[in-house]
Amino acid sequence: MKEIKLIASDIDGTLIPDSTPDLYPEMVAAIPKLVKQGILFCAASGRQYWSIRNVFREVEEELVYLAENGAHIRYKGKDIRVVPMKREYAEGIMKQLRQYYDTCDVVVSTPEGSLVESKKKDFIDLLTYGYHNKFRQVEDVLAEKADIVKIAVYQKDSIRQLGEGTLIPAWTERVKVCMAGEEWVDFMDASVDKGHGLEFIQDYFHIKKEETMAFGDNDNDIGMMQAAGESYAVENARKEVKAAAKNVCPSYTDKGVYRIVKGLLED
Repeated sequence: MKEIKLIASDIDGTLIPDSTPDLYPEMVAAIPKLVKQGILFCAASGRQYWSIRNVFREVEEELVYLAENGAHIRYKGKDIRVVPMKREYAEGIMKQLRQYYDTCDVVVSTPEGSLVESKKKDFIDLLTYGYHNKFRQVEDVLAEKADIVKIAVYQKDSIRQLGEGTLIPAWTERVKVCMAGEEWVDFMDASVDKGHGLEFIQDYFHIKKEETMAFGDNDNDIGMMQAAGESYAVENARKEVKAAAKNVCPSYTDKGVYRIVKGLLED
């Protein structure tokens, strides 16, 4: 294996359980050691920046944030990449998603935080206490003037039938749309992908593909598997992710990412 200079890891279902806010102590302790060795750690997620930063709050200044599946990349408090959606597509997606408000809820992401129309307490609690998102409740997200970098629709327990059966086929020719866990479907600009985001970071920090290691579990992680010289699907990953990755490591319940990363740490 070539010397690793960049580690990119998905969060939900890869590092920690879906929709949870806390990183386990071993990874918290490992990240500063990696940085001291000259290895950059990238938290790569469909989550918004503020939610990711909360997960890594004990080491928040030590890493690069690949948020919103790569539509928003931030380092040392500075936006280094923002990719907004085309307005006409955002409007069309919202028009369709509002038809499902009886069973679904929507988060519209901007670089400054999220916008939500929902008033359902359970969903607002999930954003507040589960994801620790920074958000505002508004009557009409499209009336706001901020750049939209992602639209995410949530259905408790599973959105896979609606997502794979209706939403993804409806939009796949115009935007990047994918399952992001069992309960979420994400819509972004067609150019947005975690793999493209990781390639941007590689170029920005002058790091080669073969010097990069990536971890993931879901469909939106496949691009990262392809952009990294060393790639790992966690044991609980979908079969498509395992097929795209070079290796399989233990699941998040067995702290698989840490078990691999630990092998890179100097004594």
